[in-house]
Amino acid sequence: MAAALRRGAAGGRRGLWTLLRCETLCSRWCLITSHKLYSSVYDPNEKTFEKLLIANRGEIACRVIRTCKKMGIKTVAIHSDVDANAVHVKMADEAVCVGPAPTSKSYLNMDAIMEVIKKTRAQAVHPGYGFLSENREFARRLASEGVTFIGPDAHAIQAMGDKIESKLLAKNAKVNTIPGFDGVVKDADEAVRIAREIGYPVMIKASAGGGGKGMRIAWDDEETREGFRFSSQEAASSFGDDRLLIEKFIDNPRHIEIQVLADKHGNALWLNERECSIQRRNQKVVEEAPSTFLDPETRRAMGEQAVALAKAVKYSSAGTVEFLVDSSKNFYFLEMNTRLQVEHPVTECITGLDLVQEMIRVAKGYPLRHKQADIPINGWAVECRVYAEDPYKSFGLPSIGKLSQYQEPLQVPSVRVDSGVQQGSDISIFYDPMISKLITYGSNRAEALKRMEEALDNYVIRGVAHNISLLREVIIHPRFIQGEISTKFLPEVYPDGFKGHKLTDLERRELLATAASLYVSEQLRSQRFLGTPRIPIAKSKRSSWELSVRLGDGIYPVAVSKDGSSFSVEVDGMKLNVTSEWNLASPLLSVTIDGTQRTIQRLSRNAAGETSIQFLGTVYKLQILTKVAAELSKYMPEKAAEDTSSILRSPMPGAVVAVSVKPGDTVSEGHEICVIEAMKMQNSMTAAKAGKVKAVHCKAGDTVGEGDLLVELE
Repeated sequence: MAAALRRGAAGGRRGLWTLLRCETLCSRWCLITSHKLYSSVYDPNEKTFEKLLIANRGEIACRVIRTCKKMGIKTVAIHSDVDANAVHVKMADEAVCVGPAPTSKSYLNMDAIMEVIKKTRAQAVHPGYGFLSENREFARRLASEGVTFIGPDAHAIQAMGDKIESKLLAKNAKVNTIPGFDGVVKDADEAVRIAREIGYPVMIKASAGGGGKGMRIAWDDEETREGFRFSSQEAASSFGDDRLLIEKFIDNPRHIEIQVLADKHGNALWLNERECSIQRRNQKVVEEAPSTFLDPETRRAMGEQAVALAKAVKYSSAGTVEFLVDSSKNFYFLEMNTRLQVEHPVTECITGLDLVQEMIRVAKGYPLRHKQADIPINGWAVECRVYAEDPYKSFGLPSIGKLSQYQEPLQVPSVRVDSGVQQGSDISIFYDPMISKLITYGSNRAEALKRMEEALDNYVIRGVAHNISLLREVIIHPRFIQGEISTKFLPEVYPDGFKGHKLTDLERRELLATAASLYVSEQLRSQRFLGTPRIPIAKSKRSSWELSVRLGDGIYPVAVSKDGSSFSVEVDGMKLNVTSEWNLASPLLSVTIDGTQRTIQRLSRNAAGETSIQFLGTVYKLQILTKVAAELSKYMPEKAAEDTSSILRSPMPGAVVAVSVKPGDTVSEGHEICVIEAMKMQNSMTAAKAGKVKAVHCKAGDTVGEGDLLVELE
């Protein structure tokens, strides 16, 4: 087993460099605001653990390390071979490789992790979320070795981690539950029978685990059979447990969860709610606390039922009880996650509690320091999950690559960024595509959302596709602002798929004026050499430009004239004043257009006048030419678009799980061609039209990239 144990006491310049880099990495998680992130006190005299191992990776590993440093606890990171240079590895006091990239051989490899615990003499293990965080066998093995598991005991994990058992326990604790089948579904035929008895639509989901994996909605028998197949495969891949359950699908609900915190002395609290209704493929995208929907009475009722369930299983740690809430504020128990949730930062922001610290204290045996009356709702917090995904494909299909440029918007007030990446990090096919969690805080919801809008505009991510455009559109949508949301928000607002921001006429003119001003600014810059004007052959004091700008299907004449440090731009017969410092080397450009400030990013440009600009979150492709060049460009032949009606290309990078056709087969429209697994989610690739299979270019087990040819039809 390869091991790399780093010590901050390394001598000389290298030791100083290691210290400085660690300081830089740690500072990225600070909340830049007068509002304190935590009101928790870190008492150096309160003894907990000398050394703690984090059985996870990425942003959550970094998050745990941050609190451990404040508590004076040394940390051990584990990593796969491809994660050797990951941020969590650099932040920890020690780091040990536990295997190759596949999770089954590294982050789920209990034998290897137990060996590291013995080798490093770690006294406790924090599992983060996902991986082994809800694995009762892992908790048992740690207990047998005298190592503390930062979480509930194995009994509570088994009781609440198993959705079937947890539902029965919830009923006995008088918690509202969803009608369904209280047992394990054996096969697809039984799934169909049960679904018919319950009545469509139904939800098929993995008994173990969560995070949207192993979940399918079925509206008829065919979808039930297909859902059973995919859900069982995803559940086995993600959690090592392919058991499924079926329950009634509550159509058009809100997804609201209650954070609970309990100790080993019988004390339990509910720490208010989180609204998690904005989802795609049953995975949360935007969360906030509190919810706009709950009144004090419903909040209290949900909180009291959540605490009753926690006490029923003698729960001790931080946990989350998830509910579905209908339009009449009836709420139903969905599941309990016996771990720290991805979206826990919004709760920390409005309560002032450090949940990781509370988990460590509880695990050591300390009683809770707070009473229910002490738990406040101070202000409002919003979290956006920033993913390496293409939002234009099914609201987000994974993207892989290297972060060639990366800059978090920490200059924006009241912003917190929980991430596990830095410039140069790789986003691979092996793990979840999350880049970071972007959190903003405000004294009220409007303030928090305004700061989120600014933070998204100032977030620089290059090298991979990302979902910034989708996140920004969600938080500025009138329905979202008014709080009129449900788990169907995305498909209802974007029934034909997400297309990016739709420019108003004013915004279109602002974009054209900004792009034209940027073009002229570059032309003027090219006339200078090391800050000194080049000596022209003939004196020229050019102060106006006639340009032609292509945006989408439109071509617009644009006239630009320089007026001191500003540009006067005429578009559609209207004049706009554009001002900026025009720092062309910066990834961010602050531009003021007729008094309105915009933050833009220019992503690319070439000699043909083509440029890509991120404006209002969405990337727009433009071509800027002089009037003469535009006239001549009409004579240039255009490249014909590829006919994709008879071919199937992979829409994302991933691994081929199954191929359902062979050359000579006849397929109909919608017929399954193959299944691709990307970042633990299985996706069925189907034929766009009826035809005969000409060639198959992949087989089960192959790794494919985005755009790779899979199948050809005649």
